Amino acid sequence: MCGILGVVATTPVNQLLYDGLMVLQHRGQDAAGIATAEGNTFHMHKGPGLVRDVFRTRNMRALPGNAGIAHCRYPTAGSAFNFAEAQPFYVNSPFGIVLGHNGNLTNSAELRQEMFEQDLRHVNTNSDSEVLLNVLAHELQAAAKGVRLDTDTIFRAVAGVHRRVRGAYAVVALIAGYGLLAFRDPYGIRPLVIGRNVTPAGTEYLIASESVALDTLGFEVMRDVAPGEAVFIDQERNLSSHQCADKPAYAPCIFEYVYLARPDSVIDGVSVYETRLRMGEFLADKIRQCMDPADIDVVIPIPDSSRPSAMQLAKALKRPYREGFVKNRYIGRTFIMPGQSTRKKSVRQKLNSISQEFKGKRVLLVDDSIVRGTTSREIVEMARAAGALKVYFASAAPPVRYPNVYGIDMPTRAELIATGRNDEEIAKEIGADALVYQDLDALKDSVRALNPALTCFDTSCFDGKYITGDVTAEYLDQVENGRGTKAKAGSGEEDSSASQQMDLNLVDNEAGAER
Repeated sequence: MCGILGVVATTPVNQLLYDGLMVLQHRGQDAAGIATAEGNTFHMHKGPGLVRDVFRTRNMRALPGNAGIAHCRYPTAGSAFNFAEAQPFYVNSPFGIVLGHNGNLTNSAELRQEMFEQDLRHVNTNSDSEVLLNVLAHELQAAAKGVRLDTDTIFRAVAGVHRRVRGAYAVVALIAGYGLLAFRDPYGIRPLVIGRNVTPAGTEYLIASESVALDTLGFEVMRDVAPGEAVFIDQERNLSSHQCADKPAYAPCIFEYVYLARPDSVIDGVSVYETRLRMGEFLADKIRQCMDPADIDVVIPIPDSSRPSAMQLAKALKRPYREGFVKNRYIGRTFIMPGQSTRKKSVRQKLNSISQEFKGKRVLLVDDSIVRGTTSREIVEMARAAGALKVYFASAAPPVRYPNVYGIDMPTRAELIATGRNDEEIAKEIGADALVYQDLDALKDSVRALNPALTCFDTSCFDGKYITGDVTAEYLDQVENGRGTKAKAGSGEEDSSASQQMDLNLVDNEAGAER
């Protein structure tokens, strides 16, 4: 997952893009970048680290122009240790394009070969986003008639991208001298929303990964960019849109609602906060089936994403809700940190327990999900060390048993604690007295209840059904092998070969599954 922004305004946009990146910082902490357009000229600055560390006053002054894009990076393809892969990416031919991408392509290796052999283009990094940029550039060149572009030509080029590219992609791009282009993959896996701000000088447009960026920057939410749709805003701020995919289908990533998005965002017409409340209600129903609520003295969330679910669960079970952990907000999200050793080290620096909320009590801990189990295990240990008599654990999401290949950093089966284990075995691994998982149907209903038009989701990390229909066992092996090589190169950790011995057990993945 990454955060992307694109804006066409009546005044300089550098500060607007910076503020937007700060709001979307939760979507990526590895690197950040801003590119602005001043007539036919691009200005760009990017680098490793948090937004506040990448940009200084001198950098902001060097970013003039009333249109621009911005990106904060969370590495899922390419290398977490190669800062040359910070976005936006730039290509000079044809016309000049800068691009920011959120998601992950599943056929980037084939596309890279096509770029070299057929399109005669050179891709300089391991990033699939640079591959995507070059595909777009080639399709623009093929669709253009002469040296000028119009909206129909641009939309034909996006249609060409959809025909060639597979996987998840939400994109913002600037075309030199023309304007801002944004588009979303035909399944709408990664989010993208468009807003406007009416000023005396004219209407301004902002496109972002989450609606929270629009809210905080004073823009009115218009709508989500539809799956397969392209939106183009020219230099005079005229907006055009067109459906560019042959068979679009709404199938957003359900993990956005579980964990990735901010609770104050609305994605595809659904309040993230409301979905998390409903997850708590459904989880309470599941707990009643598994145990007597009277055996629970207190419900405690693991901050921050699980708070709405924990509050609603406690209300439904009529049990006290308490804050038992204090979070150090100056420590980055452990989920995003590359390297398992870094993740392990950071947990106790990140959370500290309030002992009086645990001592002598039977505690139900609620988390949004359990991925690797590292954090869960240490938190259970902290609860016991604080004096808890019993420690029960509940997850607002189902067991994560399969790799995610669409832009979330959990690709190796060996790292997923639920792969090859039942609930009792997982409870033993994390040290809990009992463990309760959300049911997948209940999770879907938590989102669908707020927008019945969403009949399908990408739930591949829970059920192994990859919505794009092209993910094979061989592909997952390649992803895992590549990840292990990078981990060893970057952190010195020894890579486990256990993932090579585990049964993939993929669900039938024909194209259009779950459509």
